[in-house]
Amino acid sequence: MLMTIDAIYDGESFLPVEPLALKPNTRVKITIETLLNENEEVASFLATAMSLQLEGPPDWSTNLDKYLYGDTHKED
Repeated sequence: MLMTIDAIYDGESFLPVEPLALKPNTRVKITIETLLNENEEVASFLATAMSLQLEGPPDWSTNLDKYLYGDTHKED
């Protein structure tokens, strides 16, 4: 049987918001999808990246492959 339920995690276990039609000790597999609170905003990638205050060379974005993999390709 496949069903989707709403539940709240209390720090130790998941508590269904509504009663379930399951017998006690029934084994289940749980897939978790977190839901935003109505008052919560999604952080933008740019805001998160800026908050990390990363430092790097001024040509970091244009020469990213060079910094990640080294100067491995030869120009003809």
